[in-house]
Amino acid sequence: MSPKIEELIKGCKAGKIKDQERLYNLFSEELFGVCLYYTKDYTEAEDILHDGFIKIFQHISSFRYKGSFEGWMRKIIINTALEKFRKEKHLHLIRDIDERIEDPIADDIINTITTKELVSLIQKLSPKYRLVFNLYVIEGYSHKEISKKLGISEGTSKSNLARARAILQKNVKKYFLIEIKLAKP
Repeated sequence: MSPKIEELIKGCKAGKIKDQERLYNLFSEELFGVCLYYTKDYTEAEDILHDGFIKIFQHISSFRYKGSFEGWMRKIIINTALEKFRKEKHLHLIRDIDERIEDPIADDIINTITTKELVSLIQKLSPKYRLVFNLYVIEGYSHKEISKKLGISEGTSKSNLARARAILQKNVKKYFLIEIKLAKP
């Protein structure tokens, strides 16, 4: 960790508003990107970022300089997003199913779609699918960890991931076909 960040953390622990502002400015863009993965739009992402930073500042004294500070903040942001969806009852259980995806997306589609376009398609997933997809694919949580975080079974986590992938594959293909039609003279 850089001395600059250590100084900002100390200042934030002391309640210095200027250091809180600097810390926010330093990390808000990166953490906003994390918020976008868990929300359907920018407004919702801004709300989570705001609430997450409030928690970061409230609990910064609990950071013990073990591990990455950025990782510590990221965890708070993700947990803030999960809390929001639990409170709004967006998480609904579905039956445990063993679903296989037989139709992988063609390499030419994957090589054509931009990150921004893919994030936009992820944001269109329902909250339950988006949360499981992001926790598993983006954050690297296991289905066991996801089931504990979300209060669902491992099977439900697996089936939600399978459905999210299937929906994303369908939507990416649809998007790609529309782009090809628009590009043709």
